[in-house]
Amino acid sequence: MAQIIGAVATSHVPSIGNAMEKGLQKDPYWKPFFDAFDPVHEWLEKKKPDAAVVIYNDHGLNFFLDKMPTFAIGAAEQYENADEGWGLKVAPPYKGDSKLSWHLIDEVIGADFDLVTCQEMLVDHAFVVPMKLMWPEGGPAAIPAVPVTINSIQHPLPSGRRCHALGKAIGDAIESYPEDMRIVVIATGGLSHQLDGQRAGFINKEFDVFCMDKIVNDVDAITALSNHDIIEKAGSQGVELMCWLAMRGAMNGRVSAAHSNYHIPVSNTGGAVMVFDHEPKPVLKAA
Repeated sequence: MAQIIGAVATSHVPSIGNAMEKGLQKDPYWKPFFDAFDPVHEWLEKKKPDAAVVIYNDHGLNFFLDKMPTFAIGAAEQYENADEGWGLKVAPPYKGDSKLSWHLIDEVIGADFDLVTCQEMLVDHAFVVPMKLMWPEGGPAAIPAVPVTINSIQHPLPSGRRCHALGKAIGDAIESYPEDMRIVVIATGGLSHQLDGQRAGFINKEFDVFCMDKIVNDVDAITALSNHDIIEKAGSQGVELMCWLAMRGAMNGRVSAAHSNYHIPVSNTGGAVMVFDHEPKPVLKAA
């Protein structure tokens, strides 16, 4: 059976991709952020995942305001990237695993979640930038991925509690997959930031640190917050935190933080990365 070996969560702002393109990883502004990924690379090399489930929010490359699904999942053998206007180079196609995707789709819909199933799907910087951060040398060939998007753009938005429950359904689906696979769950987005309006440039370090602490062993302290609460505390784009909540929901066993780093500012964003070890609950066998 497949198993969830753990998870990685990271911010995904496009400027990170531009910094990588320009070779600014050792620049004093960027160094504290990029240095935090050395332990991530070591962890991935040790764990050797066979596939990734990547939970993120689309920014208009694949969906737009006239048609914005609450939850969507890719079911393709590859995923194209395209020009978003951020100055990022268009990445080669990323590998998918349609067999794993369809299993997740069947199981998650069976758990009463209404997913939009995408047999063709573009992936934007929220997918591409984290994948480059995780596997800077491997690129698109590094690991097959299943993209899962959560609407954090067009109101009404799903609640943090609902996204956490979606993650539980995804985790159950992964652990019922009959293939012998090691799967890492990746969440991208956040933390606190606001790109427009009177609070443009807003960052709330205290709230970000609170979330990074509570998401390990007290996730209910975060899911109890309404979207209005999160926007007030983390900015209008801070609701990308819901992707982290879905990731956390996927891990139903014992969870510990293997690595954690927080650095501000990263392009007016709370730049965070966390790695989670996961020890699945033992399967009880009938006597």
